[in-house]
Amino acid sequence: MQRYYFDHNATTPVSPEVLEVLVPALLEVYGNASSIHHYGQLAKQRLEIARRQTAALIHCDPNEIVFTSGGTESDNLAVLGAARERPGHLITAAIEHPAVLSSCAQLEREGIEVIYVAVGPDGVVDPVDIRRALQPNTSLISVMHANNEVGTIQPVKEIARIAHEAGVLMHVDGVQAAGRIAVNVQDLDADLYSVSGHKLGAPKGIGALYVRKGTKLRPVLFGGRHERDRRAGTENVPGAVALGQASEWTRANLSGETARLAELRDRLEQGIMNRVPSAGVNGARGPRIPNTTNIYFDGIEGEAIVISLDLKGFAVSSGSACSSGAVEPSHVLLAMGLPRDRAKSSLRFSLGRENTREQVDALIGAVAESVAHLRKLSPTYAHA
Repeated sequence: MQRYYFDHNATTPVSPEVLEVLVPALLEVYGNASSIHHYGQLAKQRLEIARRQTAALIHCDPNEIVFTSGGTESDNLAVLGAARERPGHLITAAIEHPAVLSSCAQLEREGIEVIYVAVGPDGVVDPVDIRRALQPNTSLISVMHANNEVGTIQPVKEIARIAHEAGVLMHVDGVQAAGRIAVNVQDLDADLYSVSGHKLGAPKGIGALYVRKGTKLRPVLFGGRHERDRRAGTENVPGAVALGQASEWTRANLSGETARLAELRDRLEQGIMNRVPSAGVNGARGPRIPNTTNIYFDGIEGEAIVISLDLKGFAVSSGSACSSGAVEPSHVLLAMGLPRDRAKSSLRFSLGRENTREQVDALIGAVAESVAHLRKLSPTYAHA
């Protein structure tokens, strides 16, 4: 059976360009980048090349890049590290990824107050609500650049301006944005920006955190003085090499790939809307990253459609991969005001570089067939 992958927001396949540099790095660059002998210096050299490549993707100085184990650690380091260094009050959004929300929950257990700002039905945070949430002791605002479930792009530049007017640090979770849209942390005026390698063609286990020069963080890992005392632990040199190569390919191909994915996403949405009644796009009124759509199918459980499509050879998702197995509906969709039954009937489709028009058309047909079959079996769907 032919299989097609439409779950790139969960993770992406390792790209051919990345694999080409990753294997030699694993086999040949095995030294510890902190060692002073030949093997250590070779590893250090490759690490710094990767740092420059990653920095170029988001337009920052290479010295402002901290390599981490992935997006979750980057978010943890940013939120916990900044909040503990400058204890006070924290503001975030109700639709953030669990990596940020769980960090905030930990800070609440430590006695730090957190305000969770709501979003509108378009899935976008209103900067006015951020301004209203400010307190004299606010020390950090953390708002994601693009939502992982519905793809909505948040007005982080405007929020950063509000933050800095109040003398507050701004963290942006850019895990779903970097590699999908152009990112310039200087233009966004972010103090901290999280990146994950496996969202843009690198393997799992590598990520980066942009830390603006002068921004102080309290470490969350303890040990050696790696990454300029910001992240202890022997660096994952092959992973960094892979992230650097993925960043370089992405930067060179972003414009064309963005347009191509947007066309495929729109084709998918239109095809499903034309063939499936009682369906709609969540967050369609807000600005979105080009590869993501989230669609509800009234009367049936999203998980049932995921299973049905998987049996037909199509990989999709009913929400965040980090929340798989959860019986509760998506916190993102509930925050947008969807009723619980509609939130539970929603699917996320996220496209990547290997997807084609032919695959999209095949997916449209499979979705229409699966939904029609499941609705016949559904006791909650009113049949015509």
